Amino acid sequence: MRVTVRRATPVDAPALARLRWRRVEEHDEPAMDRDVFLEIFTSWTVDHLATHLPFLAEVDGRLAGMTWLMLADRAPSPWNLDRRTGDVQAVYVIPELRNLGVGKMLIDTVLAEARLRELESVTVHSSDRAVPFYLRAGFKEGQNRLEWRP
Repeated sequence: MRVTVRRATPVDAPALARLRWRRVEEHDEPAMDRDVFLEIFTSWTVDHLATHLPFLAEVDGRLAGMTWLMLADRAPSPWNLDRRTGDVQAVYVIPELRNLGVGKMLIDTVLAEARLRELESVTVHSSDRAVPFYLRAGFKEGQNRLEWRP
């Protein structure tokens, strides 16, 4: 099994939209038509590439999962004028490829990007079920969130 994780490009936007739809379908009854959502999400992805960095995972060339690193600038403080942070969003691995290390590779890639960008911290808002996964990845529990610091 060959797992690769890469930064997604505008060309990948439709695939990201399909993964996002699949993730929503697993947990909730979708509130809108699939094709409408796919079109909106594809456009949103392309429009937000400066602040929302998408990553795709593939297993043996097959789409396996995704995640996003949302970038934000916090207000400067007298102690730190450059307070860039990140937030991990929409982590998803297709059910048949879970528990094979794909999610770990996605998170490792996102955190490597955070280090490269010298982010002050990275947060994730997680379901209770996924908290142990993020703790293993180096996040620490905080007030209503998990946070990772380099």
